[in-house]
Amino acid sequence: MAGYTTGVLLLVIVFGLVYFGLAHRVLDRLYLSDRAALVLIIAMIAGSFINIPITSGRVVTSVNAGGGLIPLGLAIYVLYRAGSSREAGRALLGAVLTAAVLFGISLVTRGREAWNVTGLSLLDPLYYYPLIAGVVAYLIGRSRRAAFVAAILGVLLLDIVDLFYYLRRGIRGTVAFGGAGIIDVTFMAAVVAVLLAEFIGEARERLQGGPEAAGRPRSLLAGLRGASLKPLPGNKKGIKGEQNE
Repeated sequence: MAGYTTGVLLLVIVFGLVYFGLAHRVLDRLYLSDRAALVLIIAMIAGSFINIPITSGRVVTSVNAGGGLIPLGLAIYVLYRAGSSREAGRALLGAVLTAAVLFGISLVTRGREAWNVTGLSLLDPLYYYPLIAGVVAYLIGRSRRAAFVAAILGVLLLDIVDLFYYLRRGIRGTVAFGGAGIIDVTFMAAVVAVLLAEFIGEARERLQGGPEAAGRPRSLLAGLRGASLKPLPGNKKGIKGEQNE
């Protein structure tokens, strides 16, 4: 019940920020309007009650519409709209490394539980998985979009790794893609990753006097609006635009 309450509270906070227009900057970088974001949140709530069974038997698998399918679709959309192939590559690399780190932690906790060792296994993964996934996704992805995609795909990829782990070892298990819907690690990890990217990215921009333009694709620079970019080498005037990461 505590996990459910935490997830719902987070969702309500995000809904409020979007509704009152306080998340416009972040949504703009994810190519989403306020209305689209509100529709997606409502869809996640409704979809959280829809669990689609995939397999049964020794390993039971299912996918939750609100916690799995909708975030996956959103991640694919943002990845498709990525500003450059390099950014898309960072997002995919971040997803793989996020899944690897989480799987490593899961192996440690399983080992602790098997030997009745107290420690990390006493904590609910609902609390530390999103934090770890969000931090790793941001460190690798760096941009708002890449961090967002890496967090979502990383958590979902972890479920796939768990599935193969159970099948390979021939043990019983349950793999729920998207888990508990609106309170799943997938949603929380994406929020953590984007918040880190937003706050740290904003701080860096202010310290350096604006986002850098050097090395950015011309097609990406052409779409930037509203804020000053650091000038390219040999260009004292700089380029006006808004960082769209």
